[in-house]
Amino acid sequence: MITIRRPILDNHIISTDNCYSQIALRKRTVHPVVLFSKWLCFYIIGICILFSSCKDEKSRPNQQQSNAKVEVKKVDKTMTDNKVILFYGNSLTAGYGLEENESFPSIIEDKIDALKLQYSVVNAGLSGETTSGGLKRIDWVMKQKVDIFILELGANDMLRGLPLDQTRKNLSEIISIVKAKNPNVTIGLCEMMAPPNMGESYVKEFAKIYKDLSTSANVEFIPFLLEGVAGQEDLLLKDGKHPNAKGQMIVAENIWKYLEPMLYIPER
Repeated sequence: MITIRRPILDNHIISTDNCYSQIALRKRTVHPVVLFSKWLCFYIIGICILFSSCKDEKSRPNQQQSNAKVEVKKVDKTMTDNKVILFYGNSLTAGYGLEENESFPSIIEDKIDALKLQYSVVNAGLSGETTSGGLKRIDWVMKQKVDIFILELGANDMLRGLPLDQTRKNLSEIISIVKAKNPNVTIGLCEMMAPPNMGESYVKEFAKIYKDLSTSANVEFIPFLLEGVAGQEDLLLKDGKHPNAKGQMIVAENIWKYLEPMLYIPER
């Protein structure tokens, strides 16, 4: 049994020593069903008020969110208006061991921005990537618009001693897929070189892959991108393989010599 106290007006008036009239208070017993019904009523009313308040809050425009959406649309529109240069490679392209803005694609992007050219740069480098891995993910990468495609793969094939004919086949297929996705794309193929300790025959055959493909696939040949960097301790990380920040700047210049003619630069 649940009881609550509440004041009620009673006809019975009590006389006190001060002879004042008072309203007598007594306990009123409330049936639990009645109490529960009233409690439920108040609860439903409260929920309705809360729901109405939340609905009003959601329907009220959020200025910050609105501004953010507008800003995103502006960025997307800029990206759509610009032509896209995509660098597709391994750790050399990704800028292994460095800050993102120190990789050669980022350095080239800074140069393009300084010249106020209508191009956006995408760094699709992946550390440890082989030509086989590159072939597996090329369809996904090419879902976006690409106008200039710079291909830098093969070094990890060489370091792992993978068959040369497989490297050649993978690079050829990557080029074919890129062309199929966009027949008007311009492709640049970066030459890679094997170190002398791989053997004279291997070194020649490996380098031959890039020159042959550039001719047969009709793509731009970009000579050894590590020219002036490979073997220079002051331009490499401690592993002796990857360019440091200074080395990446030289790599960027090596590529820029061949990338610049691919760009549309309006007369000033």
